[in-house]
Amino acid sequence: MTSVKDNFLPPGLVSNLQEVLLSRKEGNPSSDSNDKSIEQSTSTSVENSVDTEDSSKPIILVTNGDGIESPGLVFLVEALVREGLYNVHVCAPQSDKSVAGHSLTLRETVAVTSADVGGATAFEVSGTPVDCVSLALSGALFTWSKPMLVISGINQGSSCGHHMFYSGVVAGAREALICGVPSLSISLNWKKDESKESDFKDAVAICLPLITAAIRDIGKGIFPKSCSLNIEIPTSPSTNKGFKLAKRSMWRSMLNWQAISANRHPNFMSNQQSLGMQLAQLSRDASAAGAARHITTRKKNVEIESVGAVGKSDTNRVKKYFRLEFLEKEQEDTDKDLDFRALESGFVAITPLSLSSYIESDIHAAASDWISAALQNEQ
Repeated sequence: MTSVKDNFLPPGLVSNLQEVLLSRKEGNPSSDSNDKSIEQSTSTSVENSVDTEDSSKPIILVTNGDGIESPGLVFLVEALVREGLYNVHVCAPQSDKSVAGHSLTLRETVAVTSADVGGATAFEVSGTPVDCVSLALSGALFTWSKPMLVISGINQGSSCGHHMFYSGVVAGAREALICGVPSLSISLNWKKDESKESDFKDAVAICLPLITAAIRDIGKGIFPKSCSLNIEIPTSPSTNKGFKLAKRSMWRSMLNWQAISANRHPNFMSNQQSLGMQLAQLSRDASAAGAARHITTRKKNVEIESVGAVGKSDTNRVKKYFRLEFLEKEQEDTDKDLDFRALESGFVAITPLSLSSYIESDIHAAASDWISAALQNEQ
């Protein structure tokens, strides 16, 4: 499993800032040479990985919403690589984008850095899950542009009901569907103080037969078309009651905005302003030198600067601070075939998702037939 980064700043950005500071001491190296070296190293790493791959094996692209170091993605990738049946590629967000929805990054540079994830060809991206899938399928990053299957997950937390609109993991699978590539999104119904990291390993074991069946039937041309399959795994994966085809519900958590006092951490806010302005300048210099890779840190700096921008007086400005959290609420709908009800009952809920605002009956029927046949063949 990849190590968790303990630094306050991403290592890539720290490295970039060190380069900028060093260049200020030694002179001003050409930005063109820096750009070429970065492009060459990226190109070389991709080419080297391709050389070691078996072209006869199907390509699987893995992404997620929780970030490239999340245990759900790491355990899934390790298991897929261990199977030895696929060429596994990873293109995932560098940080947590679990509620990024179907957002794209425009008018900003998206940085891509090679990563070590379970023996797969992997890159972390300073963008959203949709950025990751769109970039991976564009042909600009990998030597291929259309894998056999895109898997988004395994996410920490349910994506049932209206949460699908907020969910980064579902958005990653949806983007693949838009691009004409079959896809699965997978989430574990994580519960605080109840779930544990090893539950992801059990979740992976549950999903592998479905993934195997999907790859097999995509090759035969009998995998359900015009829909992506959203797989919701119950809180206790090892004691699940089996698979159940579910309908998308209207379930959602309450969005609760809490007012935060600006006086709670005045020194912290002040220090962050100063640090933010310094890092913002260094980050701009690093970008100009062609060495900035972690653009998300720049976004953090922008947020910090907004608290007290340079040269602007805050004397007459009113500022308020809020924090959003999701609160569980009781659901009145008792239909046992709805996704969240099936999940609560201990089933692995599989919901076909279409690009339409509703699921056509023929798509739902096709998904139901495939799931039944796939599970029967795997038993």
